[in-house]
Amino acid sequence: MLPHGYELPAAILLVLGGATACFAGYRLFRIVLGLYGFILGAMLASSITGVTNTVGMIVAAILGGVAGAMILVFAYFVGIALVGAGLGALVAHLVWTQTQAADPPALLIVGVSIAGAVVAMALQRYVIIVATSFAGAWTLIVGVMAAIGDRTALAAASSADAWILYPLDPAPGQAWVPVGWLVLGLAGVAMQLAVTGRKSKKAKLKR
Repeated sequence: MLPHGYELPAAILLVLGGATACFAGYRLFRIVLGLYGFILGAMLASSITGVTNTVGMIVAAILGGVAGAMILVFAYFVGIALVGAGLGALVAHLVWTQTQAADPPALLIVGVSIAGAVVAMALQRYVIIVATSFAGAWTLIVGVMAAIGDRTALAAASSADAWILYPLDPAPGQAWVPVGWLVLGLAGVAMQLAVTGRKSKKAKLKR
């Protein structure tokens, strides 16, 4: 969470970061890792401080963001493996919940995550393109919803004068969000495969 007055700057950061990841994630993968590391670190660190401590919340967000960015950037290959593991866990969870009411077993999630990490390391380019396209598309949607003032988020945050980010459900009850995410994600995949994710001529010559 962040002070309510920082909602728009944070939303703009999400929109820019999401667009960069969605349409140029493979070409700028290290930058994308840094952006997502910063966002994740800032979210986790700022949530530790009290909502009334504005200065502490901002300082924690900055320090946590810098730490998160450095961890993901320097752990480049670990980041790729984590991307594959995350995608594997997400797919397993979505498939399981379509047929079962309960959450998937922990062992299943662990096994699929490991398999996803292995596949990600073997097929780095395509995994990075798909992962950054859909992660960027979702981040872009979250940023847009925050920028235009999602009423649910604003209502939840208004009492404490803090803006709370809802990364998993930016627009509850609005059926167009999953459809928009799918369309935007596929557009990002197509763009990266055709233009921004193509290997340069120099890289081809080196091979």
